[in-house]
Amino acid sequence: MTTPATDERDPADAADRHADRAFRHELLASVRTIDLLALLAVPAVLLAVFALPEATRRSLAFAYTDPTLLSAFTAHYVHLGADHLLGNLVGYGLLAGVGYALAVLSGRRRLFFTALAAFLLAFPFALSALNLAVPRDAIGFGFSGVNMAFAGLLPILWYCYARERFAPAASIAALPAVFFALVGWIALLALPVSTEGIGLAGLAIGIAGALLALLYAASSGVRPPRSVRARAKSVASRPGYGDLLAVGAVVAVGYPVVGFPADPAGDGSVVNLYVHFLGFCLGFIGPFALLAGGAFDE
Repeated sequence: MTTPATDERDPADAADRHADRAFRHELLASVRTIDLLALLAVPAVLLAVFALPEATRRSLAFAYTDPTLLSAFTAHYVHLGADHLLGNLVGYGLLAGVGYALAVLSGRRRLFFTALAAFLLAFPFALSALNLAVPRDAIGFGFSGVNMAFAGLLPILWYCYARERFAPAASIAALPAVFFALVGWIALLALPVSTEGIGLAGLAIGIAGALLALLYAASSGVRPPRSVRARAKSVASRPGYGDLLAVGAVVAVGYPVVGFPADPAGDGSVVNLYVHFLGFCLGFIGPFALLAGGAFDE
């Protein structure tokens, strides 16, 4: 008599699959059609503008020596090359997509869409006006400054999600520590780093950012976990939710590598690191001030 072969399922694997299904179900249930339409409107507008004749697009770019109110707004939706457009579309999809997921799963949908409206409607004017502080005979165009505003918002949404799902005792008051750490990281990426000459600036700002982050975290009552390994296991034990936390962290830290290249010049144009930094800072400071002031308390 032959004994039939049997497979014994690992209870841990079954629990992981159940947690992953629960995550996907909650995420899909949180997504609204009107939200997706609002998000997709941005690439639709960028593609529609790119379809215009090149002469028309150039007329919509922001000329620093002859600025107009119209071009101050339209320039941020203009691209002259397909590579530039594609890069900004991918960046927007990554930043807005991850940010939206973090927002809806942390109960911060209203914060996300308020910021989205401000970034798309008000930030173009603000970024163009602040650009005039650096006079030059050139034109500015492209969505990257607005993308960097989404990059500034992302750490806030990530922190809200981490607080909601993994660390409810964490305080919103500790968020500037994340901002200072990222500013230090951006300085290391965008500025020369060495122990002499101008290279000292990047090194000094990077170190200052790290120190300010530590000091602000300490003053806000943030304490590192007693066991980093135990905390990592806790996050990993929640598939889907932990994965989104990790993805959000990677994008928040990794996107500045794209936004602040070490060599910003190429193909007859120069990446506007100044407007990228302005976009990042304003994208963080504005939403954080409203959040800390209780504007988005449910």
